[in-house]
Parts: sequence; structure tokens; C-alpha cells
Amino acid sequence: MKKKPRAAVFDCDGLLLDTEDCWTLGEKELFAAYGLEFTPEHKRRLLGTSSEAAGRVLAELLDRPGEEERLAAERLERCWEKVVRGARPRPGAAELLERLRGRIPVGLASNSPRALVLEALETAGVDGFDAIVGGDEVRKPKPAAEIYTTACERLGISPGDSVALEDSPVGVAAARAAGLYVIGVPSQPGIALDADMVADSLRHPKVWSRLGAGG
Repeated sequence: MKKKPRAAVFDCDGLLLDTEDCWTLGEKELFAAYGLEFTPEHKRRLLGTSSEAAGRVLAELLDRPGEEERLAAERLERCWEKVVRGARPRPGAAELLERLRGRIPVGLASNSPRALVLEALETAGVDGFDAIVGGDEVRKPKPAAEIYTTACERLGISPGDSVALEDSPVGVAAARAAGLYVIGVPSQPGIALDADMVADSLRHPKVWSRLGAGG
């Protein structure tokens, strides 16, 4: 994408909001309940996943075949309040959203349930979105394209004219599949993102420049 984008769509957990440590606390509790230590590799496998996908990963890692749905629900139950109570904006998030306000439509596309996203955003004091899509609002969440195509539809802007901002490989894959230009901002060490551009922070000048938010 050489021209300025006509819309921006942000991920939530780990990208806009500093909530991944909150998720990790709940995930550590879950693994401890089954007598296992939660490792960085486990976190890598769960990062950015939908509830359904997380259930499959957990059933494998905890050796509980057939318990995917129950494990996904248990993870969500253990993490929900931690995420809501601990949600804080990532560095540069509030400033970037404020700069984009009124310039281009801004959406949010998260694999987390919509209700959890709204509660976390309220705690963090982050708002100003023209469209919000939760993972429970689509048939196929990330890494499928649907959540991003839905967000773009609600914004009234084509994916090819939009930029996505993501922190996980799952999210980057979804945005690329939908045809958006993708800016990757990793939230966890050692995570490689196959994005069109990668920056270490939402504050990075090249992120602002790519979104037309400079000046």
C-alpha cells in the first residue's frame, strides 16, 4: 500500500491494551490446577487464539482429549476478571487513537468475546471506535479473514484501503488473508510477525507515518 489508508483496524489484547500479562496469570492458574508449569512455549501457542482454538490447544497441552469446550470456558473464566481489572493502554495507544480521530474511520477486531473487550476498554479508558467486532460475532475468528472483512464492512471501507495493527501471528494471518496492509507490533519477546511492517511500539514514527497520523 503506497497511498494513505482510508481506515485503520486495531487488535485489542497485547496491541491496544496491555492485557497479555493478565491472560498469562489466568493461564498459569489453569495449568497449575492440572499439575503443570506454564511455559513461554505454551504462551506462544495460545497467543491471539480464539476461545475455540484455545480449547483445542489446551486439550493437547493438558492431555485432556475431548474436553476442548470445557477447557476453553475454564480459561475464559479464570482470565476474565484479571483482564478487566488490569487493562491498561499500551504505550502510544491512546495518543495514536486520538490523532486518528476524525481523520479516518477506526475499528477494533479482537478474538476475545465482545463483552470482555468492551469491559476492558472501559477500564482502560480507551474509546473512539467506529466499529468493534468480537470473536463471538463471527463464524470463523482469527486466523480466518472474516473478523477483518466484517470490521471493514462495518466501517464502509474496503480491506485493500485499510491498515491492520496486530501483535500476534494469528492476528497477522487474519489481516493478511482479508487483504489489509498489516503493521506488526509484537507484545511478547521472541515472536516473529510476517507483517508488511514491524515496529517495536505504537509510538514509533513509522507507524504514525504509515497511518497518516504524523504532523
